Amino acid sequence: MTPDLFRSTPFFLLLGAVAAGLLLGACTPSSDATDAPPIAADSVLPASVADTATFAGGCFWCMEPPYDKIDGVAATISGFSGGTTEDPSYRQVASGMTDHTEVVQVIYDSTKVDYERLLRVYWHNVDPFDGTGQFCDRGSQYRPAIFVHDDRQRELAEQTKATVAAQFSESIAVEVQPLSAFYAAEQYHQDYYQKNPQEYKRYRQGCQRDARLQEIWGEAAGGDAALARR
Repeated sequence: MTPDLFRSTPFFLLLGAVAAGLLLGACTPSSDATDAPPIAADSVLPASVADTATFAGGCFWCMEPPYDKIDGVAATISGFSGGTTEDPSYRQVASGMTDHTEVVQVIYDSTKVDYERLLRVYWHNVDPFDGTGQFCDRGSQYRPAIFVHDDRQRELAEQTKATVAAQFSESIAVEVQPLSAFYAAEQYHQDYYQKNPQEYKRYRQGCQRDARLQEIWGEAAGGDAALARR
């Protein structure tokens, strides 16, 4: 290429378009994987101790790791909630036309970990001010939300939201809403960070997710520290 081409406006516009395209497809596998039956969400814990929580925090790949490392969490399942289309595919949700958002469903042993702790982990892993997406992933399919399964979860979620709101001057965009349905994503999305660690790491760094979490939450970023009160 000639120096004149590097200085030309169209060239830089092209670079910008390419970069934007990479970001828009950030939470998408680099190649089309063949769909496989979704993993089963039941039978991972005895019914007497099993409980379930559902959180939307942008790309579901990034919401599995914070919960998988918690003692008492039996499974995390990437999927979709919040829309009306029954059993949508990833491509349908990614188009932004189904009203679903990407979520992670957490199945946990209620005798080992409580819902309040899961909420603390949630807040410290999202940008609570951005209701139009999360980090580099834009669109309603990446909007943040806490999907509650019962009245107790709703009460606790609203309490933590109020605590977070008191900590900042900006409005909190995270919605608390009842879970109407959950649909597991295709198998190739499950445990993506474990099956494709290098690609996942590149995506997470390129999305600057951790940098933004650090900016908002400081030392509490990514963890389950108590929510600060003022």
